[in-house]
Amino acid sequence: MQTFLGRELPGFSSYHTEIAVAGNGTNLTNIPVESAPPLEVLLKEIEESEKKPVSEPNPNNKQEFPTTPGENGVFVYHSHSWEAFIPFLSGVNNPDEAVSINEDKNIIAVGKRLQEELIKRGIGTSQSKANVTEELKKKNWNYNHSYDLSRGLVQEALATEKSINYLIDIHRDSQPKEITTTMINGKPFARLFFVVGKENKNYEENLHLAKELHQKLEEKYPGISRGVFVKGKDEGNGVYNQDLTNKSMLLEFGGVENNMEELNRSIEAFAEVFGEYYWKAEEVSGNPA
Repeated sequence: MQTFLGRELPGFSSYHTEIAVAGNGTNLTNIPVESAPPLEVLLKEIEESEKKPVSEPNPNNKQEFPTTPGENGVFVYHSHSWEAFIPFLSGVNNPDEAVSINEDKNIIAVGKRLQEELIKRGIGTSQSKANVTEELKKKNWNYNHSYDLSRGLVQEALATEKSINYLIDIHRDSQPKEITTTMINGKPFARLFFVVGKENKNYEENLHLAKELHQKLEEKYPGISRGVFVKGKDEGNGVYNQDLTNKSMLLEFGGVENNMEELNRSIEAFAEVFGEYYWKAEEVSGNPA
């Protein structure tokens, strides 16, 4: 059915994503949508930011990873750091223009909040705040090299912090609010979901991790997860840096129209569920998770 639709319906070729586990209401008509950023908007924003004075410049121009005391078991990063949310942006109504290099307005803000919530639960977590757009521009690379760029960030983090086991690449979806939001106990939550690349040696283990976390999320917060999606090289990157550890996640929080209140609820919910999973894994192994 999926192959037929992809072949016969105009515009349906983008919907080749495999649904490994369907969350409530998830089907082929509302699966995740990834749109290439309007680079002219981003580059204009970069040009404007370059006109402003920069405080506390980093003379070594090295990527800094904010860390927590002790060992860090989790590394949070963003292959598409420009992904932003319309409610954070002034004068933006077009979802295709919901992009920003301001880390208080783009997906980096979600990663920062997740880092804070994991630290509260005793899980050492570091985060990359790399401006991927700017770094791509420096290398004269286009959007298709996003995961090549983030791969370097991940490899640097793994080399620097030997204790890192879990990799979480955080994104947001381009679907509208009615698809990316759910009510739980009378409050709106931004829904989340997992993407697993099947073109790497850790596919089965990473798929198992995503399925377990999806199930645990649904047990505590029914409807919060849109499910687990699998992509091969014909449907996307197919690897997503998930060959680097067997505890890798590409995790999408909400969509382009979600606000921070909705996102915060989901960040806290995920941190709670992941925290329980993390510490149980440590107890079972007798070593840091």
